[in-house]
Amino acid sequence: MNQPNLGLKVAELRQQKGLTQERLAEMCEVSARTIQRIESGEVDPRAYTLHCLGEALDFDFGEENISNENLWLTVLHLSSAFCLLIIPLLLWSWKKNQSYKIDQQGRQVLNFQITMILSLFAAAFLLMMFPAAFLLVGKTTMQAGEGFPIILATLCVPLPLIFLGIFCFYQGAVNAMRALSDKPVHYALSIPFVK
Repeated sequence: MNQPNLGLKVAELRQQKGLTQERLAEMCEVSARTIQRIESGEVDPRAYTLHCLGEALDFDFGEENISNENLWLTVLHLSSAFCLLIIPLLLWSWKKNQSYKIDQQGRQVLNFQITMILSLFAAAFLLMMFPAAFLLVGKTTMQAGEGFPIILATLCVPLPLIFLGIFCFYQGAVNAMRALSDKPVHYALSIPFVK
């Protein structure tokens, strides 16, 4: 992991553990200024300091653990194409402490998945209500032989679900390609549930 991602991850982990920069510096036997410079991205820590930071923060900063980072990022992003929350959740939980990119992008995938699943349930509920309301209103006003509008309405019901599926697949594929080319990923219409 290179700067500035390394510094951001050190600061995030330190804050999660409730440590001050001074306390972390004591634990790693370095100066508080060194911790400040690492967190701000001014310097890359030496191997010994990186090892001490990893022990103090319970995080493995080693490069050997992220040799397959691109593979995991691809799987993570493509899993959003299927609107299955369990796959990215398990993958993110398993790999988030090994790679800053997987941690950050995994959160984005989870937020997108949760948003899309909520949208899917809302759309399914509304689509179930539409034909029922149409039938109730149609029975009172419809005469014999006028069943075509009901058939048309029933055929149009799955269209929003199909569009939602296409949108999820598109977002997953585009962001997988962006992650592979080291470009920033972005999921449209995503609510930040996981921060």
